[in-house]
Amino acid sequence: MDQLNLDDIEALALGATLLGTGGGGDPYIAKLMMRQAIEEFGPVEVVEAVDLPPNSLILSTAVIGAPTVILEKIPAGTEFVAGIRSLAAYLGKEPAAVMAIEVGGANTLLPIATAAEMGLPIVNADGMRRAYPQIEMTVFTLGGLSAGPLSVADEKGNRCVFETTTNQIAETLARTAVIQLGLANAISCYPMTAGQLVEHGIQGSITYCTRLGHLLEDVKAGREGAWQTFLDESGSVEFFTGKVIDLDRRTTEGFARSTVILEHLDDGNRTMRIEVQNENLIAFEDGEAVITTPNLICMLDSETYDPITTESIAYGNRLIVIGMPCAPEWHVEGMLDLVGPRAFGYDLDFVELPG
Repeated sequence: MDQLNLDDIEALALGATLLGTGGGGDPYIAKLMMRQAIEEFGPVEVVEAVDLPPNSLILSTAVIGAPTVILEKIPAGTEFVAGIRSLAAYLGKEPAAVMAIEVGGANTLLPIATAAEMGLPIVNADGMRRAYPQIEMTVFTLGGLSAGPLSVADEKGNRCVFETTTNQIAETLARTAVIQLGLANAISCYPMTAGQLVEHGIQGSITYCTRLGHLLEDVKAGREGAWQTFLDESGSVEFFTGKVIDLDRRTTEGFARSTVILEHLDDGNRTMRIEVQNENLIAFEDGEAVITTPNLICMLDSETYDPITTESIAYGNRLIVIGMPCAPEWHVEGMLDLVGPRAFGYDLDFVELPG
């Protein structure tokens, strides 16, 4: 993959919605922004971090806030470039490329639109290969890289840059600013060199996301054996097919939190409960945890096979629940302390997906 053009948008958006595990922001508006940017500024070059000068600067951009708010508070588009330029000015160095901090949801597509507008390439790498609700929850943190200095920008022209001592403090400061600025803003964090990205990042994320999208396109088109091919290539396991019978949704402390209850379509005695903090975190079947973070919990419409986002789930939806393995780069010391169930307040052990 050397370029992203208009023909890549649908597959990339489909894969991004899946990897968002319910979060990362609804990709619909981001998809329109990416399309407009490519139409106006041309295709976006996709580069491997290893092919950039090791000391060149890589800057990220993403939307930060609650997905339920992002659905109604549509980005202006100017805040993403503004956030990057503010951080670049603070650092006194121009970026060589833009990076998606998470390949999942809108935060896959918005950096590409931003790269097109700035005339910069997008790096084929990220820090999660899924979406997570908190800034510190990246493989970069496990590698000892700092989330700061970081910038936050809103659609009205307000900008701030934070120096932070820990990545957890970076989350606290940014989240506090975002709560005051309307709960849906742009952030640029984890400034790093290409050499650091090679050493600590998850490589090939854009390519992987696009491939998943193409596999799902085959499923949606009804091609024979496409669903099993998707499961096999993604390493996913199908756990449950059910109807939403209860939904508790609330927005607290800058996050969209919810509990989703499914009743099995073929066996009314089976139920699944999914706990959400922007993203799907834990799935319980009949009270027992069967899928846990950092593995991905993805819900798809049982008829269309479209991935379902947190904010679009509704009573009566008929959904397929799958578990997908997290990127291998997560499996290092400190993973469970940072993104395991207890990191989100659940007194549970990590559950491996069935082999």
